[in-house]
Amino acid sequence: MPLNIVPAKRLQQFEEYYFSKKLREVAKLTAAGKPVINLGIGSPDLDPPSAAINRLSEASSEKGAHQYQSYRGIPTFRNAISDWYQKHFDLNLNPENELLPLIGSKEGIFHLSMAFLDVGDTVLIPDPGYPAYANCAKLVGATTQSYDLLESNNWLPDFDAIEKSLKPKTKMMWVNYPHMPSGTQANLELFEKLVAFGLRHNILICHDNPYAFILTEKPLSILQVEGSKSVAVELNSLSKTYNMAGWRVGFLAGASTFIEATQQVSSNLGSGMFKSVQMAAAVALQVDEDWFAQQNKTYLQRKKLGLELLKKLGCEVNGDQVGLFIWAKAPNGIIDVAEWLDQLLYEKNIFLTPGHIFGKNGVGYVRLSICSTVEMLETAMARLSNLKHNDT
Repeated sequence: MPLNIVPAKRLQQFEEYYFSKKLREVAKLTAAGKPVINLGIGSPDLDPPSAAINRLSEASSEKGAHQYQSYRGIPTFRNAISDWYQKHFDLNLNPENELLPLIGSKEGIFHLSMAFLDVGDTVLIPDPGYPAYANCAKLVGATTQSYDLLESNNWLPDFDAIEKSLKPKTKMMWVNYPHMPSGTQANLELFEKLVAFGLRHNILICHDNPYAFILTEKPLSILQVEGSKSVAVELNSLSKTYNMAGWRVGFLAGASTFIEATQQVSSNLGSGMFKSVQMAAAVALQVDEDWFAQQNKTYLQRKKLGLELLKKLGCEVNGDQVGLFIWAKAPNGIIDVAEWLDQLLYEKNIFLTPGHIFGKNGVGYVRLSICSTVEMLETAMARLSNLKHNDT
């Protein structure tokens, strides 16, 4: 018999990640022969840039490719990130000390939390927002305080309300624009307010920016705001922008003091990224505007079908959204959205995400991913051809 060794108490603060559990359920249905169409998770199905794939193959055969690599990443990759910021955001970032490659930006969320949060510190978490922000804070013993993002305010922070309830030991604030899950776009005015807020209260503003190039006309960075380096860092990822989710490659940008503190954590928890991935990622960052335009043309087709599908379900939806998802209000009369979507999964073999997993302000909402082909979306639409809004 196994010994009675119980898990750490910190695990009692949260459950297993929703998608970790739900995708096992979906896989079980698929294995049983159910033709499930997964419109729930944002795992890009389009190909990475072909030049990056070719470079990965070539670099894997080069001498030294399979050895341990620098904890700060290879110069080729850091220089490519620096050039990328210059090209798209007109920003000069020093590749030696203002950039840190990451094994996916999710790693950065945890490492930033480890680097800057002590037990008892408070972290401001967007509601709705990515669950990892709160979960990483809890893992390091910090206290989380949600700030409301509401449809009535276009899913933007209400700084007056935040300041009225601000706790004395608030040290970090997570923000994410273009926003997941609502698809609200960023603008420089918002970033200016965030930087000013951070400076007023000595709070590190952590901007998670993986959707800047998806269905947007002009990508933006919080580091474009004057004075931002004093109080803000930015996470980015090649997972969404370049369809390299399984490669696990991202980066952190910010002042050298923030980079050094985060790297102090990462050097103790990892051993550097596979060199061939870094070489290929450097190539991906060099693609031209035509590549983004073609990708967004595909996403726009899918978005139109996704909007149709949600309307067919009786949802209220605003088409002025960007990113990989469509956020919609569930039909009137639906009391338990998760139960309603489970019914959709088991009766129509369509998987959508309930909004409550992103926070209390997501209750009553639904999220649809456009990481599925036009054919799959059309098939899903066909399955709803006889659906009535009172079928729930």
